[in-house]
Amino acid sequence: MDTRFLDDADRLLIRYGPTFTPRLIERASGAYVFDSEGTPILDFTSGQMSSILGHAHPDIVSTVSSAVASLDHLFSGMLSAPVLNLADRLTATLPDPLSKAMLLSTGAESNEAAIKMAKLFTGRYEIVSFDRSWHGMTQGAASATFSAGRRGYGPPTPGNLALPSPNAYRSPFRAPDGSYDWEAELAYGFALVDQQSAGSLAACLVEPILSSGGIIDLPPGYLRRLKEMCAERGMLLILDEAQTGLGRTGAMYAFERDGVVPDILTLSKTLGAGLPLAAVVTSAEIEQACHDRGFLFYTTHVSDPLAAAVGLTVLDVIERDRLVERAARLGAQLAERLVALRDSYEVVGDVRGRGLFQGIELVQDKESKAPADALGGAVTAACLERGLHMNIVQLPGMGGIFRIAPPLTISEDDLHAGVDILEASLKAVLDEAVRG
Repeated sequence: MDTRFLDDADRLLIRYGPTFTPRLIERASGAYVFDSEGTPILDFTSGQMSSILGHAHPDIVSTVSSAVASLDHLFSGMLSAPVLNLADRLTATLPDPLSKAMLLSTGAESNEAAIKMAKLFTGRYEIVSFDRSWHGMTQGAASATFSAGRRGYGPPTPGNLALPSPNAYRSPFRAPDGSYDWEAELAYGFALVDQQSAGSLAACLVEPILSSGGIIDLPPGYLRRLKEMCAERGMLLILDEAQTGLGRTGAMYAFERDGVVPDILTLSKTLGAGLPLAAVVTSAEIEQACHDRGFLFYTTHVSDPLAAAVGLTVLDVIERDRLVERAARLGAQLAERLVALRDSYEVVGDVRGRGLFQGIELVQDKESKAPADALGGAVTAACLERGLHMNIVQLPGMGGIFRIAPPLTISEDDLHAGVDILEASLKAVLDEAVRG
């Protein structure tokens, strides 16, 4: 494998995270990306967890080709039919009172706008988020991000407070029978928040399933109780569904499972199916109050017509091809395969997630649950050698968590082939360790 391009990357690029994948990608189609040697690589991350329709989907290609030739970008104060149509279609998929939308470019940008709206609406400034959270890399969103990237940049935005992430696999909060006691953990977490607060709690910003935090699925009932506790304190609930929105979990939105409606919803990644499109959706009441108080979020690419046209196509394809139901059906198959891995291998400690958004946590052994960072890295490399791209999250105090988020359009054969490769890679690495 020719990796000389990595020398060019080292010479030319600002490095912005973990090391680059040692394959130069030339094109992508469906559930596969292809490297410069034409090798197909099954994409179990949908790009950056975004390409829910797969790569080069013909409807998206057609929309982009048409839109870029007619109406791509406008002065930010101008409106176009695609923007109004997408706002109408998007809010129609949501329960009352979520009826007002703003279209932006990235998840960080949408969370930044949501945080500013919450502060303006409540007249307060404190933001609560999970201690394994990831909400973006801009200032306000990064200040609400606790899983990584907090050191070395000076003070984060004042008023950011952490709440324990409800990790059922590792939480020390246990009922007498050993089961996870999330109610006690949430009460304890908010007691700490109340103690630290300067009396200016504005909002709680959370993901229904933490992704970069390790595919941590909020327990049934958690979101409802969280909203009650926010309401008791006059706080807004902001849900970040960058990765869980638009069918990924087997429901159009992950919050539907709990029958809870957020005060503000942010969407990104999946809404653009790989293109830069994000949205903030809220109630008419919140929007009106923010407008009256001079809400300002005037960005270069707000309300861009090209991106809006793509978003409309994404909603069309999801509805036409019944991809929400498909994600639920394939997700059940995926869960069955992953549970079988957990039951067969001592190093597969936990399986969690919903629909086509699931994860497995690798550990040294089930009894100790000790992290297995080296194992995770080795399995990742072995998967790539066998034609499967996997992403592993490694956080302090946790094992390596594989995030599995293939396109909603993936074939059943490719889904099972990917799990087959994962198992073969895991077995090969373990066998090599025994021989080693």
